[in-house]
Formats: sequence, C-alpha cells, structure tokens
Amino acid sequence: MDSNYKISVVTPTLKRPNEVLGLLDTLKEQNYLPFELILVDGAADDERRTEAVVLPIINNFPFRVRYFRHSGGTAIQRNYGIDRAEGELIAFVDDDVRLFPDFFENIVSVFKNDLKKEIGGITGYKDNLHFKLGERKRWIWYKRLGLLSTYQPGTYDFKTGYPINTNMHPPFSGTRKVDFMTSACTVYRKEVTDSGLRFDMFFRDYGMLEDAHFALRAGKKWKLLQNGDAKCHELVSPGGRENRKKIGFKAVVNYYYVFKSIVGPLNFIQKFRFFRYQLFELFRIFYGWVRYRQSKYLDELIGRFNGLWYCWLGNVKLESK
Repeated sequence: MDSNYKISVVTPTLKRPNEVLGLLDTLKEQNYLPFELILVDGAADDERRTEAVVLPIINNFPFRVRYFRHSGGTAIQRNYGIDRAEGELIAFVDDDVRLFPDFFENIVSVFKNDLKKEIGGITGYKDNLHFKLGERKRWIWYKRLGLLSTYQPGTYDFKTGYPINTNMHPPFSGTRKVDFMTSACTVYRKEVTDSGLRFDMFFRDYGMLEDAHFALRAGKKWKLLQNGDAKCHELVSPGGRENRKKIGFKAVVNYYYVFKSIVGPLNFIQKFRFFRYQLFELFRIFYGWVRYRQSKYLDELIGRFNGLWYCWLGNVKLESK
C-alpha cells in the first residue's frame, strides 16, 4: 500500500456545531493527515448552526473539507458521503469522537502490510469506554442464566442475535479479529464500498446497529480487525439524540432485523433465544424503574415492550440481504 494512501473521512452530524469543531481540531492534529472530510449535516433547512461555524473556516485546514446538507438519519448520511468519497480508504468518524494523533498512522500501517488485501476494515479502540466492574454486572447475569452462547467482545452471537460489546475488552496492543465494528472510529477499504455495499435503508431515520449490520455483511468477504494501538476518545454527546421510547423500540426491532438479515431464516430455537434475551432486558429495565423511579426507565420499558410486540406480530421485513 502506498504510504500516501488517501483517506476520506465521512461524518454525519445533527445539531452539534461544537462537536464538529472539535472533530476538525482532532483531524488536523493527525500525524497522518486525511485527504478530505465529508461532513453531512442532517439538520432541517432552518437549522444553520453547524453550517455557520464550518463554512467560514472551511479553507483553514491541511485537508479538504466538504460540507453537505442531507437528512434521513446517520445510515443515509453515511451512504451519501460514501458516494462522494475520493480516497482509497473511507473512515467513519463520529462528530463526538476525538482521535489520538497516531490513529490513522496505526490504521494505515496495518493496511500497508496486508499485501493480499484480505482486510476489509479496521476499527480503533475507545480508551474511555472500557467497562468497569460495576458495568459488567449485567453480563455476569447473562452468563449465569446462559442467555448468550458467546461472551467474547467483538463477536456476534449467531445463535441469539446479539453483538458482544467491544468495550468489555481490556486495553491491548496489536490487532485482533472481530465480527463487527461500530462506525465511531472505523476505516474501510474503498473496495468494500466499490463492491456495492451500503448501509441498509431499513436504518433510515434514527439509526441503531446499522454499523454492525454493515460490518457483518462486509465480514462475509473480508477480514475485520480491531487495532488496540489506534485509540480514540468518545465523548458520547447528548445533542441530537432521540427519546428513550424510540431508543427502546429500536433496541428490539433493529436487533431482530439484523438477526434475520445475517442469520435468517430463523428457526424456532433461534427465535426462542432472541425473545428470551429480550424478556430479560425488559425485567432489567423494569427493576431500574422500580428502584430509581426515573422516567427514562419507564419510557425505555414502554419502547421495548412495543418493539417486542411489533416483532412478535411479524412486522419486521428485510429490505436487503
């Protein structure tokens, strides 16, 4: 791989001008500079805050900044950016992610050594989201109850339909194989998207798991890796996020859609394992509401119940395979 390989960064955004400014700062501090940033703003026509802060400084960076307005949700926005990317590598970097200065340098070095071009994508390591002991409690219960067939971070449970959170993996050096990747700080070969792969239209509007679905489909042909030396910091900005009822609904329906799309047609045992897991999640969130009496728990509980009923009625239809 040429050491001057061009990287196109694709970033969807919605009503987060300060996060975008932070992203621009982190990109210009890279040891290995990207070729371009394709910023896709999903805000309505009367929402111009991000445009107002970006356009005046668009020529102040050591890489090309291209600003577009296109709505439809993060999956649709990323597809829009993919279609306009001119680099040999396409990096999906969220606006609330801050890359370490050697992030792209570490990513490119792995691609450079892949002479057979077997690696389709590489994701970084979020240094601030590694699960602490308290955050692992529910996973301990998953194991005790046998809800999942695997607990290896970054793998996909093909028997239950659940991706095992990569944040459980402790810090490491080098690379390791994964089944799926998030879009927060991930780089793909252009060949992956040139093959026709795009984010599924099912994930229009508010996306959830669209990045894992994209990666699982890419993984059918290419190797996917996580690079522990390519670190990033995710701020998890609250701006532009949806209400808890919608999140709860998507946390069931989107997961079921991915399961059907990647593994289906599902047999009785697979469906049983999926709904058993989701019923445990209902109980867990209900316990949170009883204990803390916070409306967010009740809203998510209602959303998840509606999602389960929606799936049970057979309303989840595949849009693409």
